[in-house]
Amino acid sequence: MSNKDLYIKICNEKKSVPLFMQPWWLDVVCANWDVAIAKKGEHVTGAWAYPIEKKLGVTLLRNPMLTPYLGPHVFFPSDVKESNLDNFEHETVAELMKQLPEAQVWHLSIQPGMKQVGLFKKYKLKPHAHQTFLVELKENEEMLLANMKDSTRRNIKQAEKEIEITNSVEYLEDLYKFQKETLTKKGHALPYTFKYIQQIMEACKANNAATLWVAKSAGKIQAIVWQVWDDNCSYYFMGGQNHESNSYKAMTLLLWHTIKEAQKRGHTTFDLEGSMDEGVERFFRNFGGDRALYIVLHKNDSLLWKMKQMVRK
Repeated sequence: MSNKDLYIKICNEKKSVPLFMQPWWLDVVCANWDVAIAKKGEHVTGAWAYPIEKKLGVTLLRNPMLTPYLGPHVFFPSDVKESNLDNFEHETVAELMKQLPEAQVWHLSIQPGMKQVGLFKKYKLKPHAHQTFLVELKENEEMLLANMKDSTRRNIKQAEKEIEITNSVEYLEDLYKFQKETLTKKGHALPYTFKYIQQIMEACKANNAATLWVAKSAGKIQAIVWQVWDDNCSYYFMGGQNHESNSYKAMTLLLWHTIKEAQKRGHTTFDLEGSMDEGVERFFRNFGGDRALYIVLHKNDSLLWKMKQMVRK
């Protein structure tokens, strides 16, 4: 059995593998991918699924578009002592690193919680810290609201009186249009096509892993949020506001709605998939989540790729 076949079997059996590392997700966002597998005896201790990508003769390891996290995933034994968790993780990731293909260029975001910075540096990778906000869902709705900023709670209460929310996947193209308008105003082009996100949505629907929440007022779309999930965590995957209405309250209400829906599904965490953009970061921070850091691994040993990046700037 190949590593890839074994990984698919593992993902069918184990519920801990995060959404963006699921084989069906990788099949949509990657032209080709493979996986490193770590074992202890006959037991699989970890896996690292990675895209196989080559451009201009340069081998790259980077996240596919709209895939926020990849990297190693460790399967901790149920009887492992807390004092041994870090050693177990270190040994597993070290074994996985040995199996990864040689790549001149890295730009790989690792899932939150992975802390093996020293090990990554050993392999000449440069770890950079990025941030997200994680809302723990063990509290009841009253406490989740209490953790938010006062103005956010007020916006939610006001919006509830005037805005209707529906699960309407047919509005995906409107979300794409809102995203495009936002980036155009900032002088940027949208890096993905509508067909690309349509394929992701179809795969999510087939695997019961997404909803598209649409906020309307007087029959007019105000904002849209795309929520995705795995067995443990819900994610704010993508959102957009109608620039003709510019309803800040609608987006606030939608995020609160997705948090409540995540809790109803039994998820333990809601990941706001934080941003390094100051305005977006401030908006997410108001929802009372815990700031969490995740590692982005960098390397560029290709003169050609360095020149390409300079031209792009």
